[in-house]
Amino acid sequence: MSESRPWLKNYPNGVPANINPDAYPTLVAMLEEAFGKYGSKPAFSCMGKTITFAELDTMSRAFGAYLHSRGLEPGDRIAIMMPNLLQYPVALFGALRAGLVVVNTNPLYTPREMLHQFNDSGAKAIVIAENFASNLEKVMPDTQIKTVIVTSIGEMLGFPKGAIVNFVVRKLKKMVPAYRIPNTVTVSEAIRSGKKFSIKAFDNNPEALVFLQYTGGTTGVSKGAMLTNHNMVANMLQMDAWMSPWLKEGVEIAICPLPLYHIFALTVNCLALFGKGSLNVLVTNARDIPSVIKAMKDFQVSVFPGVNTLFNALLNHPDFPSVNFNSLKVSVGGGMAVQRPVAERWQQVTGCFLAEGFGMTELSPVATANPFRDGRLGTIGVPIPSTDVRIVDEKGKPLPPGGVGEIQVKGPQVMKGYYNRPDATAESIVDGWMCTGDIGTMAEDGYFQIVDRKKDMILVSGFNVYPNEIEEVAMSHPKVLEAAAIGIPDAKSGEVVKLYIVKKDGSLSESELLEYCKTNLTAYKVPKSIEFRKELPKTNVGKILRRALRDEALAKG
Repeated sequence: MSESRPWLKNYPNGVPANINPDAYPTLVAMLEEAFGKYGSKPAFSCMGKTITFAELDTMSRAFGAYLHSRGLEPGDRIAIMMPNLLQYPVALFGALRAGLVVVNTNPLYTPREMLHQFNDSGAKAIVIAENFASNLEKVMPDTQIKTVIVTSIGEMLGFPKGAIVNFVVRKLKKMVPAYRIPNTVTVSEAIRSGKKFSIKAFDNNPEALVFLQYTGGTTGVSKGAMLTNHNMVANMLQMDAWMSPWLKEGVEIAICPLPLYHIFALTVNCLALFGKGSLNVLVTNARDIPSVIKAMKDFQVSVFPGVNTLFNALLNHPDFPSVNFNSLKVSVGGGMAVQRPVAERWQQVTGCFLAEGFGMTELSPVATANPFRDGRLGTIGVPIPSTDVRIVDEKGKPLPPGGVGEIQVKGPQVMKGYYNRPDATAESIVDGWMCTGDIGTMAEDGYFQIVDRKKDMILVSGFNVYPNEIEEVAMSHPKVLEAAAIGIPDAKSGEVVKLYIVKKDGSLSESELLEYCKTNLTAYKVPKSIEFRKELPKTNVGKILRRALRDEALAKG
């Protein structure tokens, strides 16, 4: 064991210190192995319809052949813009098999955001749910997109269910605004047509791009992280190695409430768990908490990846305790900090430890994880196999255990760089180390803890105040449902803390919560003002957008 990697002594039995990132030359090679190994087993289920590995193999191969038949070449960019539907893995795996670079696009994007992403990436084709096609129509003339494949929510659900779902979505809920885009085909038509063709041979290698995955943009302009075969294969193998003591091949059932177009669900659910032969149960709308609970009741779920806001919402739903949690082995939180009160209650209700990990789009995305049974609450765990993590000061000098500074990560999962942004790449990757922009600390035994985002840090009279700490204290109050802390300008102290709260109990008053904060926080950390809200602004995966609250507060003056 290396002294510079003290975390290795905390590795669970059976987890190796390193993986071989060259075990598979390409992501497609890993997928092909899973198709062959698990043929008749169920791969994905959505709204009561299930498809097997073999069915997905056939459909995605035909879909890839169709893309080639339309003149798309390996290396061309294809956007995929839909919620969690069976069509997603068909389109994704088909595009990868055809050598196209996938540009995952949030369906909730405005036309302005779509235009930026399509033009920045140079997308030539798109697979899009019809619900969002009217927005595509507005921007398409200003893009390079020529091939449009449209799908409906019910397209792959079979008859009569698919027809009923589409009638409800289109006619009753009126969720499909009118659009006119010529020469579109459906996913089913593309598959049918593609069966007449075959995928052309092409040179696929470890350094070839497979994803242009755009950063969430929670701290600024969204940038395209260039993720290669090598990056994605490495992170899949790292995840597989980390999960191996707890999960068996070909038998697990994972729920997937997070959107597959987001890097967390993409790598963990759609790729790593798929490669392990697991069934992924897709939840189309995770904000519909009863649908998440129904999926957990319909399937013996053993793996639950989620984010703090989702775990919190489930715990506060009256039907959640009626779920049978006996099959649940792994609960893992990412995307944002898991708050201690949420993690403690999750274990109390489900009997399953809620393991927090750490990652970012630029890391494909996972860098650290807690052991799934005996992890340490309040930490992001330890670096996963073949990964080095360190804490550095403002000059980039490594700090000893206990020091607080920026978290840097080195490993085979570190992206190639930002697409068309050499300056941003040079700032972010220094001597192979990814500068994460997160502030953290490492304990003597190698457990890491996030203190906060560098850009979210609040400076009160020269003291660093971290929003995570304020929010965690607020969340521990029994009458608080959600919390967000930001810094606002103050003539006297530079900045002061402002706290936004969604109540769990309507009787909560500002004075009551302020007293609670004063009891649990040193004076300069205590919020100077509290604002109660019905809801807080969030990203597509439920990460609270402090930036939006900050912008709003600054605009108000």
